[in-house]
Amino acid sequence: MANSAQARKRARQADARNKHNASMRSMMRTSIKRVRQAIEAGDQAAANEVFKKASSVIDRVADKNIIHKNKAARHKSRLASAIKAMAS
Repeated sequence: MANSAQARKRARQADARNKHNASMRSMMRTSIKRVRQAIEAGDQAAANEVFKKASSVIDRVADKNIIHKNKAARHKSRLASAIKAMAS
């Protein structure tokens, strides 16, 4: 347990930050799942629309250093290639 006032405040801040980051990470995962569901349904137009929103969410999370930029790029690349593979 934190003893000083500063340490108690830091613990509160860390807890709040952890909850916010977990929320953002969850939002990103949900947006990725929506793209995958659209791909599995075979609807390319819907997949493209959802992918546009998902890539925005992924970029936002990466800009806040919740995930690494390379991880964001990897997610976006794999989703884009899966959508592109639907056409053929």
